[in-house]
Amino acid sequence: MTEDMYTIGLLIFTSFFTLINPLSSMPVFMTMTVNLSPKMRRKTAKKATLVAFFTLLIFAFSGQILFNFFGISVNSFRIVGGVIFFAMGWDMLQARLAHMKHTDDENKIDAYVDDISITPLAIPMICGPGAITNAIVLMEDAVTVPQKILLVSIIAVVLILTYLIYVGGSKIIGFLGETGNKVMMRLMGLIVMVIAVEFFFSGLKPIILGMLQN
Repeated sequence: MTEDMYTIGLLIFTSFFTLINPLSSMPVFMTMTVNLSPKMRRKTAKKATLVAFFTLLIFAFSGQILFNFFGISVNSFRIVGGVIFFAMGWDMLQARLAHMKHTDDENKIDAYVDDISITPLAIPMICGPGAITNAIVLMEDAVTVPQKILLVSIIAVVLILTYLIYVGGSKIIGFLGETGNKVMMRLMGLIVMVIAVEFFFSGLKPIILGMLQN
């Protein structure tokens, strides 16, 4: 029984860490928070991971009910995520995000943190279509209460690691300097736009194939 729980736990951790992949999204987080204070960066990372955690729990426990109720498919989610990523990448490429953060108005800074911590950081960067689908499938496979507790606990552990990676990675910003940060922002913009295209067409292709088959 213990070995089974260990195997299940390892599978859950590996799948979520791979799908959320905080190491690859960390440079994007750094770019979007480049002109924020360390305190505001930590606040942004904390809020993003908390929102992602509760979003995953909602989908895990509701299963397909929400998708069916609203008539939403995972592929549609991918398409919307692709559009959001593309718009964000374009702004990063033009260095427009930096302009939004050059302000001493705490209300504007708080509004900016609240905005980016929910979209696109929490959804769909951390809590994307893959992570949501994984949560639904694994919760349906968890037939006992200990397995459900294990699933929720490991999701929490992965998101704590995501928070630590984001906060730790943001320290690199100080070493890059203003020019380095601008270069990084534009490079990340290109990468995010490429990710956006992959997201968009990975969602669009199954929909088109389904329409052709019907």
